[in-house]
Amino acid sequence: MPDLFNRIFRRRGGDPGLSCQELVELVTDYLEGALPPAEHARFEAHIAACEGCTMYLRQMREMLEVLGELTTDSISPQAEAELLATFRDWKAGNGTSLG
Repeated sequence: MPDLFNRIFRRRGGDPGLSCQELVELVTDYLEGALPPAEHARFEAHIAACEGCTMYLRQMREMLEVLGELTTDSISPQAEAELLATFRDWKAGNGTSLG
């Protein structure tokens, strides 16, 4: 288990590459083309060598593609009201679960 922890949460011996956790934190900027060139290169080097992060990036792209097809007209007024109420409760810290 220590090897898995080290691989996910730490860089190895001064390696300037990204950890998996850092990649997750940068994925939105990467997908929006907002990473500086050096960070972009580090990101791409990591996904070239990490199957798990490559899969995560693919899943994020697929999710964005599906979400991009949604419109406000695609859900019923009742579903919209329920979602808004759930998010308001969650934001207010009322412990409402989204699941």
